[in-house]
Amino acid sequence: MMEIWPLNLRHLRAVLEIVRLGSVSAAAQAVALTQPAITQALNGLERRFGQTLFERHADGMTPTQAALALSVRVERALDHIPSPRVTMAQMRALIALAETGSYASASAASGLSQPSLHRAVRDLSVALRRTLVQRRGRGVGLTDIGLRTARSFRLARAELVAALSELEALKGLETGQIAIGAMPLARARLLPNAVNAFHQRRPDIRLSIIEGSHAELVEPLRDGELDLLIGALRQPAPADLAQIPLFEDSPIILARAGHPITQQADPWAALSDYPWIIAARGTPLRSQWERMFGSLGKQPPPVPIECGSVITIRQILRESDFLTLLSRDQVAVELDAGILSEICAAPGQLKRIIGITTRAGWRPTTGQKAFLETLAAAAELPKSYSA
Repeated sequence: MMEIWPLNLRHLRAVLEIVRLGSVSAAAQAVALTQPAITQALNGLERRFGQTLFERHADGMTPTQAALALSVRVERALDHIPSPRVTMAQMRALIALAETGSYASASAASGLSQPSLHRAVRDLSVALRRTLVQRRGRGVGLTDIGLRTARSFRLARAELVAALSELEALKGLETGQIAIGAMPLARARLLPNAVNAFHQRRPDIRLSIIEGSHAELVEPLRDGELDLLIGALRQPAPADLAQIPLFEDSPIILARAGHPITQQADPWAALSDYPWIIAARGTPLRSQWERMFGSLGKQPPPVPIECGSVITIRQILRESDFLTLLSRDQVAVELDAGILSEICAAPGQLKRIIGITTRAGWRPTTGQKAFLETLAAAAELPKSYSA
């Protein structure tokens, strides 16, 4: 798939203005370019994309489907760029600096020379009239406004990448990448099933799966580095995020096979008698665990080990008298093998909603929309997704 960086933001803005205004002459005034310059830019873009963007008529320009798809993404990208004076080179330089932390590392990662990076960031600061970078000891760091600008540029980058993907889709080419943040529960059944099914349908779309907790994944989502998160939903949802429920999960209380609590006539009465390993405070599962004891009229016992790693929890359970609260799907293999035991359902009829988290206002590409539908099918709730 082609890169966005050789594109010219001013030329893309010209495409948007022609779609909006209907003529090259009107667009030329809007973007402060000459008509011949815009005509030349359009010809270059059409050669690069391998598609006609406009049908030329004596009385104006009619956008093709490709131009309409491109203009929607360009408009969304420009919403994240604070000045029409910003260039693609400046965007690339600031993103590279934000992602690597130094000009030397940014140069190695981007392939741009350090003098070019310095010049681009300096010119960007002048164009925006903002101090974006400051010295920190022997290195450099982004200021608060520099960090916010870098996030805006990442979101603009995501829209432009999506634009290229949609243009390729119009030619019948399945391209692009879907970056997925996988929280613990999603890894047990839902995501593997969806990924297998989707890859069979769309083998040319690359899936990138990043594992982590909600706290570790939500900022990359906000930055546009991830397209969506899959896992337990937060209540209430943050204002800048959108949540799509898929199914309800009822966690169960687990221990090793042969644990003393398995001999209890009333396991609920003995839940405070043993140590617990559970996720950290602030996670949905930990909140549910605390409410579970409240439903029994008890204070939650101390938690000597806080852990969100299912692999670690499973191993500790096997070799100790710890108890935990997890989804049955997360320990299905150990339960079937008789290594772990389901002690009882969690008191209080605990449930957590598993689903998809995206940025508010996110507009999925055709491929991303197909993946969302595959996720819904894997959750046994077939549905279509509309932006």
